[in-house]
Amino acid sequence: MAASNARKTPAPRKAAASSRAEPRQPLFTRFARFVERQVGRSSTFVLAVGVVVVWAASGPLFDWSDTWQLVINTGTTIITFLMVFVIQNTQSRDTEALHLKLNELIRVGAARNALLNLEDMPDEEIERLKAVFQRLGGAGTDAAGECPPPKPSRKSAA
Repeated sequence: MAASNARKTPAPRKAAASSRAEPRQPLFTRFARFVERQVGRSSTFVLAVGVVVVWAASGPLFDWSDTWQLVINTGTTIITFLMVFVIQNTQSRDTEALHLKLNELIRVGAARNALLNLEDMPDEEIERLKAVFQRLGGAGTDAAGECPPPKPSRKSAA
């Protein structure tokens, strides 16, 4: 009986996979990534085709009325308008991540594994890495802002 009244100690927490905790991404960024994954699926395309087929088949029921046409026009306009923002958000993040990965390859000739999932990092981390690469880029320029010519490789000198 005494054992049942004793306080249970919480189980020890599992160690995190990485040494630093990643901050949570903003709601819109998480939403945009979710929508991007869902819209890119073939089942979503099949669903969209199904909606258009059902709409077209219902034409005779509504006597091809203006309201019947307005339904599809309004629906597609709203979806298109909202998708512009979602697509722009994900494309901007992916492009920025791609540029930073390329900067890393140019800088050292081989990428750090930490940059492999850069597009999934929080915006603050991407901005921090961007600032690091901007400082590195400025260090390798001359007074005119031009990069010095590349040094010949050992293979081409032989």
